[in-house]
Amino acid sequence: MDSLKQYEVLQWASLFLEEHQREAGVAQILLQHHLGKGRAQFYADMQEKVPETLVERFERDIKEHARTGVPVQHLIGEEIFFDRSFKVTRDVLIPRPETEELVQHVIKNAPKEAPITIVDVGTGSGIIGITLALELPHATVYATDISPEALAIAKRNATELGAAVNFLQGNFLQPLQDADVKVDVLVSNPPYIARKEAASLSDTVKNFDPELALFADEEGLAAYKVITKQATAILRSGGSIAYEIGHEQAGEVTTIIKKEFPSSHVSTVKDINGKDRIITAALS
Repeated sequence: MDSLKQYEVLQWASLFLEEHQREAGVAQILLQHHLGKGRAQFYADMQEKVPETLVERFERDIKEHARTGVPVQHLIGEEIFFDRSFKVTRDVLIPRPETEELVQHVIKNAPKEAPITIVDVGTGSGIIGITLALELPHATVYATDISPEALAIAKRNATELGAAVNFLQGNFLQPLQDADVKVDVLVSNPPYIARKEAASLSDTVKNFDPELALFADEEGLAAYKVITKQATAILRSGGSIAYEIGHEQAGEVTTIIKKEFPSSHVSTVKDINGKDRIITAALS
């Protein structure tokens, strides 16, 4: 594959991935990364020759992805979320587009100027807490995770993006309980997949995303139960909860919240694909 033009390299990779039942679009993401080009420059240079050594490295990555399903985000070491680049590794969940919708919902409904305190529970790479800190500069943001490896990635992302986030290690809201911190907004994308569903997941997900961030006991509901119970000690009156959920969990998660906060107003928000994706609770 020496002395090939950029469009020829891209064409080969796209066809190779399709033949191996992988997403052809991965080819462009990877080639852009190897070339170090933005989207506009990438398209402008389609007739340019690609150095043979670069083609060889690119080919190795394409073949590894096709063979193992290793996520392209792990190959390039980053993912774009809210138009910002976040470092990702095998220690954190790769950000999903649905989680952007969760963050957008929180931003839309947060007070625009009044000081508020927000906690991102189970922060992983830090995408939720960091984005909220940057988009809502009047907010004080806490973020928790039980994994020290995940927190190390989140702290690195916060530093590189210039976000002021208070990171705490511990089980969900336990660190805030211990420090007697009160918050106005609780947001979380916790593990919510039932373990019996593991076999149905793609290899890109089940073999590379951390189990801790994917699976929860009690048919995927255990994390919601623990977080919501802990929230009774740290949420201020008039506060709110925003959870990302599995698309069949709206009824169960609503019941969990109403058990701990009987007078709360609970709503379900559908994602861009029309599936139940966010549960919100406004506390009286």
